[in-house]
Order: sequence, then structure tokens, then C-alpha cells
Amino acid sequence: MSNSNACDLQNKTALITGASRRIGAVIARTLHAAGMNITLHYRGSQAEADALRDELNAQRENSCIALRLDLHKTAELPDLIEQSHQHWGRLDLLVNNASSFYPTHIGKMTEQHWDDLMGSNLKAPLFLSQAAIPALTSTQGSIINIVDIHAEKPMKNHTMYCAAKAGLAMMTKSLAKELGPDIRVNGVAPGAIMWPENELDAETQDEIVNRTALKRSGMPEDIAAAVLFLTRDAHYITGQIIPVDGGRSINI
Repeated sequence: MSNSNACDLQNKTALITGASRRIGAVIARTLHAAGMNITLHYRGSQAEADALRDELNAQRENSCIALRLDLHKTAELPDLIEQSHQHWGRLDLLVNNASSFYPTHIGKMTEQHWDDLMGSNLKAPLFLSQAAIPALTSTQGSIINIVDIHAEKPMKNHTMYCAAKAGLAMMTKSLAKELGPDIRVNGVAPGAIMWPENELDAETQDEIVNRTALKRSGMPEDIAAAVLFLTRDAHYITGQIIPVDGGRSINI
């Protein structure tokens, strides 16, 4: 039985930050397969972004563009929104996915770490969201922030990262209150989905997986499915953060 409340995503447009690789790229493919036109944002991964753009355009002509920007350049964030909006003539979804992630050990944390982790995980999503308000209001669109289950339960040696994601979680709820009824704002909080590059050994990975209720790691497609649900099917959901973590956050 079809869901009569589900919206048709054909020719609607999503801007996804950090979309050239990993979870961001899977989100882009998933939303594109559902009919959306995609603006891929990237910073340094031009080859991957161009390849993904070409892949999606081969599937559906003129359905994807790639735009480069360093999200730490706050003054240029409105330009990213404007370029995407000018190309497509509309904006229906902003996915704040781009994120810096690495340990910051107590006694060795620096202001540069703070600026990088807070900038990518909290500051850029806030100012991008602010810049997108007029375009999203006109389409009754939405914002989806990729948070982290560690926004609620800290991870050792990652104080700054966890604090930034906790700020992003509160920003999600606060913006939902500020921007309703015109714009919905939600979050997705990944758990053991895709291991950080060069960060965790096999033993540590097994330990993390064993803390989940499902006793297995998730896939980027699980995050993308949650994003698709919040975009297409969840018209009466705002201000919520959905953990996609195999039950790890319930401490089984």
C-alpha cells in the first residue's frame, strides 16, 4: 500500500556538503535515484566529485553539478547556496554532511583544532542553513544535519569533536523551532557505519560492533535511507534526531 503522504521528489533539488566520498556520496546517489537533482559540494576531493557528477549525469542528463568551497570561509557560504539555487532555480533540501573527525587529546588540544572541528561540524552548518532560509522557505523544504551518537555520549580522546556534534544536535532542535512551519529541520546520528580512515584497529572495531544490539556494523546506505525517509516521507517530523546505530545508543 503506497503512502499517500509521501512526496514526489522528481526535479526537486538537494545540496549535500562533503558529498564526493563516503557517506555523503551514498546520500547523493540515494536521493538522485529517488528523482532529485543534486548539488555536490566538495573541498579537496575534486576527482571524486567530478567522477560522481559524471556518474549521476550519465544516469539522468543534467541532474548533477559539483561546487567547490572551503566551508571555513564563512563569508562565502551564501555563495554556495546562491550558485546551487541559480543553477536549478530552487532548493528543496540542505544536507549538512561535511565533517572533520580526529582525536584531540587533553593537554595537546590547540586553537586550530577548535577552529577546524567547530567550524566544519557546527559553524558551517549554522551559517549555511541561515543562507538557505529564503530558498527553502519558498519550497517548504527541509534541512538534515548529520550528527553522531557521540553528541550524547562522549567518545574518549574526542572532546572537541563530541562537543561540536552536541552543538549541532541542539542547533537542529533550535532551528526546527525557529524555522517552522515553513522549513523542517532534522538530524541523523550514525553509529558504527563507516570506520574512520586509519583510526581504528580490527580489535577496536569488533568491540564497538559487540556493543550494538544487532551485533553488526551498519552501511552508508542505512544513513542514506534515513535521509531519504526524512526528506520524502516524514512531513510531520521536525526537530528530531534519528540514531542509526544498530541499537548501540541503548547500551545493550
